[in-house]
Amino acid sequence: MEQFRRPIVIIAAFAASLAVGLLLMTWLMGDLRKVAAPAAIGGPFQLTDQSGQVVTEKDLKGRPTLIFFGFTHCPDVCPTSLFEISEVLRAMGKDADKVNAFFVSVDPERDTQGAMKDYLSSFDPHLKGLTGDPEQVAKVLSAYRVYAKKVPLKEGDYTMDHTALIYLMDRDGRFVAPFNMKRSPEEAAKDLKRYL
Repeated sequence: MEQFRRPIVIIAAFAASLAVGLLLMTWLMGDLRKVAAPAAIGGPFQLTDQSGQVVTEKDLKGRPTLIFFGFTHCPDVCPTSLFEISEVLRAMGKDADKVNAFFVSVDPERDTQGAMKDYLSSFDPHLKGLTGDPEQVAKVLSAYRVYAKKVPLKEGDYTMDHTALIYLMDRDGRFVAPFNMKRSPEEAAKDLKRYL
């Protein structure tokens, strides 16, 4: 009989501790939601678009904004993401005029204003390419918690490893969430219109 009692006691103790843990977690999560601070993503910046216009964090206000960080020499992720953003903007129709869409360079050494202009000519005209000097770019990368690192290649060339999220910012310039592109452009456009 003793051999059966010990496993039953262990199972009962485990079940009781699990129940207490779940109750404690539920209580804590409820309280945390009441006091949680907004995500610390975003902040002051000053960059230049492909037309030579200065763009700051103030330009994010009044419209929802999609922001993607990448570079013009990117072989696959960047053009794919910019194509997907272009398709969402196309699906929005005239409402695309009420949205900001920015492609921010993580490679200011090569991504000059002219390089950004040439590169973005293949995508939706609502997309603005932002670049600046290395210090300006480093500041915006830090504010948006973007990872970017130069990776040397053979013969002196290099590529960039970088965060590949599309950031959704609300009309007040606050981070909402990574924008989900794993759906049709029409579904994504419908979701984005909720923030107009």
